[in-house]
Amino acid sequence: MSESEASAAIEVSFVDDDPDLRDANVQALRLAGFQAVALASGEAALARIGPDYAGIVVTDIRMPGMDGTELFRRLRALDPDIPVIMISGHADIATAVGAMSEGAYDFIAKPYAGERLVETLRRAAEKRALVLENRRLRALAERGEEETALIGETPAIIRLRQTIRELADVDVDVLVLGETGTGKEVVASLLHRLGRRRDKPFVALNCGALPDSVIESELFGYEPGAFTGAQKKRIGRIEHSSGGTLFLDELESMPPSAQVKLLRVLEMREIAPLGSNDLRRVDLRVVAATKADLGDPAQRRDFREDLFYRLNVVTLRIPPLRERRRDIPLLFTRFLARAAEKYRRPVPVLDRAVERHLVENDWPGNVRELVHFAERVVLGLSGDLPAQSMRPDAVVASLPDRLNTIEANLIREALEANRGDVRATLETLGIPRKTFYDKLARHGIDRAAYAI
Repeated sequence: MSESEASAAIEVSFVDDDPDLRDANVQALRLAGFQAVALASGEAALARIGPDYAGIVVTDIRMPGMDGTELFRRLRALDPDIPVIMISGHADIATAVGAMSEGAYDFIAKPYAGERLVETLRRAAEKRALVLENRRLRALAERGEEETALIGETPAIIRLRQTIRELADVDVDVLVLGETGTGKEVVASLLHRLGRRRDKPFVALNCGALPDSVIESELFGYEPGAFTGAQKKRIGRIEHSSGGTLFLDELESMPPSAQVKLLRVLEMREIAPLGSNDLRRVDLRVVAATKADLGDPAQRRDFREDLFYRLNVVTLRIPPLRERRRDIPLLFTRFLARAAEKYRRPVPVLDRAVERHLVENDWPGNVRELVHFAERVVLGLSGDLPAQSMRPDAVVASLPDRLNTIEANLIREALEANRGDVRATLETLGIPRKTFYDKLARHGIDRAAYAI
């Protein structure tokens, strides 16, 4: 990231009790390209700044109430990597040097030239941007590649990602509607991991994978002697998920008897294990997934209408791949690279048959099918493409259209590889800045979507 880009992305909190000095410095910093915020006290700074604060703090040392040294120590306890720059008069230089030995980024003695402060802030901005980027990469590595299924820049998938972030910390039951292979469990997992319940269990149960005779004992648990073979107590999935998230996949397959009991659990937030009359309170959040539109009576069949409306507080619909075709090249590129790494093979050059298949297939298996296709391509098993997957009305694109598609995909790949950084992307593509922005507009590519 360049100095100017780092400055624009990083905020500066300027803390000083002198209003004239504070306002003059903030104005100068804004003219230098920083997002500068004026704060009149250490208490005001602490109220604004959190652990992953995307910014730098500049603070005077002598202030009434909480002085700059105390503010620095409180900030260091909050996040030791936040750069804190101390401003001091000559009488406070020893104090500032002591703060630097404890980890303060720098100190600037009064009076100082504006250029001196700007130069220090630009270095600190680059350091803070690097720290935050490293944290982001570590978090991605810890989360793995699950959310790859939600990569894309079509409006529907952008809205879905935004809604997931907004709902993650809200204790509301969610119904996820999507075809097979669209990533319903990915959505449920993200709702859990991005919210306050992340440290508690994420408990998944596929309602279509268990026989009717077993599902109730799996959900509610049982006491010894509840039925033949019940020799010891078992905690059910619902109770085990208390404090966390219960994910019910293929909800439409749940037998009617279990539906009645689940409805009561959702309404009362308490359960009674099989063989027991004791009610137990549960702190529950349910994310249920279905491939059937339960709002349609023809698809709902014997699924209880009252249970549907109880769960249907918020519905998230995952679009199938055929409705987000523009995302297919980006997804396929990611899956191809992952498959090559998995099987220790080079990333192959795509032939015309593979390119046509990507464009013309309706992908009834959605993201899951695309993942498997990428693996077959890497393994060299894509030669016999299934003819029945081709749309009979498919029209082969013209040469200009094909070239435009290739160009757009190359730009997306470069943005993805460089995480939206313009300068690095220009170097990768080898084109002038004006040409780059013209092509973004022509292909409808939102650069900001890649600046994660």
